[in-house]
Amino acid sequence: MLIEQTLDKLNAMKLGAMADAFQQQLDTDEAAALSFEERLGLLVDTEWTAREQRKLERRLRTAKLRYPATLEAVDFTHPRRLNRQQTLTLGACAWIAERHNVIVTGPCGIGKSFLACAFVERACRRGFAARYVRMPRLLHELAVGRGDGSYTRLLARLAKLDLLAIDDWMLAPLRDTERRDLTEVIEDRAERASTLIASQLPVTDWHAVIGDLNQADAICDRLLHDAHRIDLKGRSMRRTHDAPANRRKETT
Repeated sequence: MLIEQTLDKLNAMKLGAMADAFQQQLDTDEAAALSFEERLGLLVDTEWTAREQRKLERRLRTAKLRYPATLEAVDFTHPRRLNRQQTLTLGACAWIAERHNVIVTGPCGIGKSFLACAFVERACRRGFAARYVRMPRLLHELAVGRGDGSYTRLLARLAKLDLLAIDDWMLAPLRDTERRDLTEVIEDRAERASTLIASQLPVTDWHAVIGDLNQADAICDRLLHDAHRIDLKGRSMRRTHDAPANRRKETT
């Protein structure tokens, strides 16, 4: 009866993992050979691990990754000038703790989006709050926020992120409202949090697409200051699949 009450109290205190581990100890003979301190330590470790896993799952849901990417899955064999040492060093996430930025540029299909998602995933695993978003979606969210009154709250949420990864950066020239919205996002994060940019455009072309010289200067200066650069070159990593008829012909 006392054991049942203890289990009920553990569950009531939201210590479900500890309650399950306690029940497992009762059901195994090996636990009886352990000291009280050892058994308690195992219970605490189990609860702590479960809670950390739930936190990680919440961070990954918030991240909204485009791909289930990890740095372990990054292909360093493809000829695209991706430096393994630089990538793995950035994977330690010291740049996020130091509030630096990362700029990834390169042609379409070279793996920029996967790499951005991999950095966001690693940041989540290191305990940082991070999010991946395509720039057209970000601009749409900001425009909707202006209309429904959530604009200020959205800016505050974006500012609180340890890492914001913006993909498909500057695919099209910006309208005046979009420039001002983007300036607000970047200004809120400058030297306070890290931003990762993934873009087909080289940095030298950003001013022309942003449009307004003063706002372009403000955005670029804040992003490029203390920024780590990854400039990818080479052919697309996307495979072109033949039509079914052609595949059948090749196998005959």
